[in-house]
Amino acid sequence: MSSKVYCVAQFLPKEGQEQALFEVLQSLEPNTLREDGCIQYRVTRHITSPFAEGKSFPIAFHEQWADMAAFEAHCQRKEIADFFAKYCQAEDGLAADWNVCIYTDEPIDFDAPVFAK
Repeated sequence: MSSKVYCVAQFLPKEGQEQALFEVLQSLEPNTLREDGCIQYRVTRHITSPFAEGKSFPIAFHEQWADMAAFEAHCQRKEIADFFAKYCQAEDGLAADWNVCIYTDEPIDFDAPVFAK
């Protein structure tokens, strides 16, 4: 049974703040990649293609965690909490909106074998 957790965290910058917000988000990568359970943590910018015309916020993190405990520990780190307080929730922050969602790769009612521990 898979215990991995996948997170997509999207950010809508305030007018004229896209580059500044992108740089702040990039600064979170080095310490996060040091965390136990962090498999992938990469901030990306939206680009255009005629083969991918969906709607999205302009900036998105693509994260992969070993399990829910690792993801939740990450969310509670001071650096991450401070980021949301300063750049998302504060009136003078850089983000107008954000959307954080987690996913699993395991199908509903997956009948994976259970091994004795």
